[in-house]
Amino acid sequence: MSPAASDYTSAGADPGARAGAHHHGSATRIELRHATVLFSGRDEGDLGRTTGPPTPAVQANRAAILELCGLGAIAAGSQVHACTVVVARADRPGYVVDDSLQADGQVTQAPELGVGVHVADCLPIAVAGDGGVAMIHAGWRGLAGGIVPEAVRTLRALGVQGPLEAAIGPGAGGCCYEAGPEVHAPFAAYRASNGRRLDLAAIATAQLQEAGVDSVGDTGLCTLCAPAGLFFSHRRDGPETGRQGGFAWLR
Repeated sequence: MSPAASDYTSAGADPGARAGAHHHGSATRIELRHATVLFSGRDEGDLGRTTGPPTPAVQANRAAILELCGLGAIAAGSQVHACTVVVARADRPGYVVDDSLQADGQVTQAPELGVGVHVADCLPIAVAGDGGVAMIHAGWRGLAGGIVPEAVRTLRALGVQGPLEAAIGPGAGGCCYEAGPEVHAPFAAYRASNGRRLDLAAIATAQLQEAGVDSVGDTGLCTLCAPAGLFFSHRRDGPETGRQGGFAWLR
């Protein structure tokens, strides 16, 4: 079962500036002004963790993602729930996960190079402008640590000027994500709490806007309560569940 295109909503954009969301299996493909974004799901298979050697099945799924994106290369790193953002290397073809690269965000200015993250409740977030695109892995620790403004700073430091757009992919939603006071505390100013529940996408949206992103779109999809079989979820299924991905590349 695929979500409807109307699930993707964008705030602050010219209504004619984007083509909207399109679906292939459980993947959502979004056309921004300067970049294309793809958020995969269970139908596209387990893409594996970002550490350790991939199984043959994971390798096959990664090859299929390359084909689905129409890319010759995708770069990903070892995610550690921190706020490091690096410039992706474009020196190897294929779906390359660099286990030595501890970074939860990557940016690129290279045509034909996609940047990717693996998620199973954390938010995959793309940020793009004229001449550069970023993809970040944002759980509560990354949001508290400042990975969103760091991604924007990195794009600007590379010389990306003009308006920026962002797209937030499927993750644990404010409808379901429950956490203790130590998780709520860093976000008190955002008024994103409802009892024990915390709306990470609302926090990410506010942080993107604070960092100067002009348009922020959200798939509005929760990995915890989406239709069965649509997404992997660490909280629902346990730590051994698979990983879907978020990918972005320049148009």
